[in-house]
Amino acid sequence: MTYVISVERLKNRLKNNLKNTVIIDVRFQLMDPEAGRKAYLQDHIPGAIFMDIEKDLSGKKLKHGGNHPLPDLTMLAAKLGKVGVDHDTTVVLYDDHNDMFAARAWWLLHYMGHNKVYVLDGGYTRWKETGNETTVEIPQLKPKLFHLKMRPNQTANMEEVKEKVKQNAAVLIDSRAKERYLGDHEPMYARAGHIPGAKHYFWKDVLDANGSWKKKEALEKQFASLSKDEEIIVSCGSGISACPNILALKSLGFKNVKLYPGSFSDWISYEDNEVAIGED
Repeated sequence: MTYVISVERLKNRLKNNLKNTVIIDVRFQLMDPEAGRKAYLQDHIPGAIFMDIEKDLSGKKLKHGGNHPLPDLTMLAAKLGKVGVDHDTTVVLYDDHNDMFAARAWWLLHYMGHNKVYVLDGGYTRWKETGNETTVEIPQLKPKLFHLKMRPNQTANMEEVKEKVKQNAAVLIDSRAKERYLGDHEPMYARAGHIPGAKHYFWKDVLDANGSWKKKEALEKQFASLSKDEEIIVSCGSGISACPNILALKSLGFKNVKLYPGSFSDWISYEDNEVAIGED
């Protein structure tokens, strides 16, 4: 996996004192927004700093834009610089296991033009399970300047999604659990179902039975029905669980892959938008 780093490789980087590495802990729980920060303060990988999915890596929730709109990227660039990240820095992101939050952080840095950014395979859980050192110490990192080098054509808004799906000009993916896609169960939003025309690819299917990122051959089989010549727009509930699918697709060489940041929570904020129930 092009964008995934193993625990052993990260351990070797730390052992060899490769100082131009910044580790960012992005553990989070949607139902308990303070849980990630509390977990970080309890213990974390040595040298890791904490960034909050909602306070740092999302913007303010408004009427439209979804539950986790994109943050002000100029402000995020300043925050990254403050914790020692520039474009020469290798950034390693982790959450609890292989959760969706590290992938969201990876996508943001990728969108902002950073090339040396990786998700830790197995996350903090695997780091601890393999007997590696942890700490409560909060590091003081030397500030740098992070300049935005935005990658173009990485996002799609609601109107673009509506028009391109209607014209069959793009493939729309819904990354949520199958029961939410079908509309059988919706724990978070006032309306259940999916954006009409969306195809279902559950984000957790990028992981194998052991919870590790699948190898290239397995991912190629999983996404075999998609063409690299097509535009692919990836959605979920609020632009977070879509990101593991984007990471996987980009690792396979899919170039024209966009995130719909607002996703289903943005789509249903427009009363006139239809919602599909059942298999599409």
